Amino acid sequence: MDLFIRHVTTYTYSVPVTFGPHRLMIRPRDSFDVRILDTRIDVSPAASLQWMHDVYGNPVAIATFQEPSDRLEIASGLVLRRYASAFPSARDGMKAPFAPHYSDGERIVLQPFMAPASEDEDGALVTWIGEILADQSGDPDPLQRLSYAIHSGFGYSVRFEEGTLAPGQTIAARAGSCRDLAWLFIEAVRRLGYAARFVSGYLHNQGNDDPANRAAVGLTHAWAEVFVPGDGWVEFDPTNALVADPHLIRIAVARVPGDASPVAGSFTGPFGAQLGLAVGVDISRAVSHADVA
Repeated sequence: MDLFIRHVTTYTYSVPVTFGPHRLMIRPRDSFDVRILDTRIDVSPAASLQWMHDVYGNPVAIATFQEPSDRLEIASGLVLRRYASAFPSARDGMKAPFAPHYSDGERIVLQPFMAPASEDEDGALVTWIGEILADQSGDPDPLQRLSYAIHSGFGYSVRFEEGTLAPGQTIAARAGSCRDLAWLFIEAVRRLGYAARFVSGYLHNQGNDDPANRAAVGLTHAWAEVFVPGDGWVEFDPTNALVADPHLIRIAVARVPGDASPVAGSFTGPFGAQLGLAVGVDISRAVSHADVA
């Protein structure tokens, strides 16, 4: 399936401000399940772009600005081909809530993704995990059970504020954005001994009318990947109860949510100068590579 993705992020200010370097993570890397056919990034005011790979191997563009402005717009156009994801096949080893068996070599590489990155001082997260896994009536796979418990037991809300809620806050609210729900799932399965990482990208649900899909159309999306023995990194989207679904379009992966932000940067100006932030994502079937222009 060839897709055209246009992602526009717009910041507005009350007066012209000076922009510091901005870190853009809006281009995926090629893999067996995603092939980049064409790409374009337009930035206004004009900026020079320097490309690099971050510590996770994500493509990152550093935008450097020369002139102030009261508006910053970053527009990305992608044409990509999305193939089927690797659905987990080694199901027999995932029937109980115990630590998976990783080889010594895998454990060395996976250790940063296995260690919890948030506190659970009042034990709310551990208590919630215990309650979900104590119920033997559901799927025996602890990953599936936790993902579905979030999907069915937590409300979904769109949050435009920066940052991600701590797992305890999401549990207390019983609701969160896609990134909040993904982070709750990640920190839960890490406490079971699994390696998990945060993923930012898009949900393409054109032609998919499943009412279970509740992530907002026209926005960025977030989910998790878990390293399953024998299958490697497998996608789990607790917001929509999806596993290894080709409608998930991965852009960046990271140990913590802040490292996978699509746009991150600073500006210098008077207090309260920023008036607004707007994000728009449009995904459609690609007709030709010329769509990027």
